[in-house]
Amino acid sequence: MTIAVASPTSSTTARFSPRWLSDRLGGFVLHVVVIGLTVAWMVPTIGLLITSFRLPADISNSGWWTALSPPFKFTLDNYSQMFAASNLGQSLFNSFMISIPATVIPVTLAAFAAYAFAWMKFPGRDWIFLALVGLLAVPLQLTFIPVTTEFVKLGLTPQHLTAIGLPPFIPLWLAHAGYGLPFSIYLLSNFFRALPSDLFESAEIDGAGTLTVFFRIVLPLSVPAIASLVIFQFLWVWNDLLVALIYVGGVATVAPVTVTLVNLVGSYGQNYQLLTAAAFFSMIVPLVVFLSLQRYFVRGILAGSVKG
Repeated sequence: MTIAVASPTSSTTARFSPRWLSDRLGGFVLHVVVIGLTVAWMVPTIGLLITSFRLPADISNSGWWTALSPPFKFTLDNYSQMFAASNLGQSLFNSFMISIPATVIPVTLAAFAAYAFAWMKFPGRDWIFLALVGLLAVPLQLTFIPVTTEFVKLGLTPQHLTAIGLPPFIPLWLAHAGYGLPFSIYLLSNFFRALPSDLFESAEIDGAGTLTVFFRIVLPLSVPAIASLVIFQFLWVWNDLLVALIYVGGVATVAPVTVTLVNLVGSYGQNYQLLTAAAFFSMIVPLVVFLSLQRYFVRGILAGSVKG
């Protein structure tokens, strides 16, 4: 019987072959590039955070990086002045009252519409879907005057709604729902189309109706896409300033936190140092929402990109 003994030289050569070195080097370069991009992306945020704890005189006379060397001159004055100069409690309540319904309404409507576009057949389905996707290219600014005019005619203004006992946030709910529907339907319909057709055929054989299939099969399997859509819509509504200024104007009792924080700065740019503190204060809620749903984010973004 012959026993083959592996040569140490051959195993060492295979281990340090050009392909092995190329894979190792490629992985190292990839990690360096990713870490470098992450650090470069975080530098402005770190600078803004440090600036929010500096005195106005120091902000004007030196860069934020100088605060990292002794003597340290950090202060909480910017945050205390921000809380004293604005009604942030009411503004936060307004932002929640705007963002939550303005997220639930378009996501709910988009789920029903996306299911119809993905798995139901009706005349003109493809053309209607194409027109809907085309609305993504329409700038919001083109809609402000006609939509505001119709809101005024229908009495959908904060003052009139408050007078008749209805929520004054209805104009913002409708506006954000309308602006968010095209993208919401597009994202969810791509995910729904990627679901296995065998599931629907089996459900049809078992006698399941359309609503049963939608609530028992489609929605449970679409949690990643819906969670990603919730992240997109909520962050867009929470950080919105332009739409809020157009549809609620200067009504302080309805203004979200973004409008209130902008009013901290005067017409000539005075008290600009308060915006650094305000920026981080307004980031707390979006960060909580994103971090709580981040595990669904990548799966939802890639929904429908691979058929299988």
